[in-house]
Amino acid sequence: MSVPARVSLATLGVADVARATEFYESLGWRLSTASVPGVVSFFHTAGGLLSLVATDDMTADAGLPTRQPPPNPAADFRGTMLAINVESPAAVDEALRSAVQAGATLVKAGGAAEWGGYLGYFTDPDGHLWEITHNPAWPLDQAGVPQLP
Repeated sequence: MSVPARVSLATLGVADVARATEFYESLGWRLSTASVPGVVSFFHTAGGLLSLVATDDMTADAGLPTRQPPPNPAADFRGTMLAINVESPAAVDEALRSAVQAGATLVKAGGAAEWGGYLGYFTDPDGHLWEITHNPAWPLDQAGVPQLP
C-alpha cells in the first residue's frame, strides 16, 4: 500500500481560534459551516482545506509535550511555510498589502527572486509564515493552482 500524494487539509495551531478565524475571514476566505466556533475553523481554498485549531489541543491529541509560546510569534520560524501563487507581481504586492491590513506582519516586501519570479512573505498573528509568489514558469489553472510539468 502507498500513501496518496495529496494534501487534503493543512491545520495551523493557533493561540486563539476565534481571533485567528477573524484574521482569515478578513482576508476574504470562506469559512465552512462545519466549523465549531472557538474549537476548530475550516476554510475553503482552491486546493485542500485550511483548518485552525488551538495549539494545546493539537499537541494533546498527538501526545506531544506542550510548547511554550514564544514572546514574538512573528520571529519564531517553525521550519514550515505555506504559499499562495498568484498571477502577477502586482498581485503579489496587493495580496501582501491586504494581509498586512488584516493584521499580518510583513516579513519581506515583494521583490524579484533569483529564479525569475517575484515573491514576498508575511506571518499571520500566530507566526505562521506565508509566501505570496508569482512564478512565470508555473501557469495557474482556473482555481489558481499551479500547473507543473
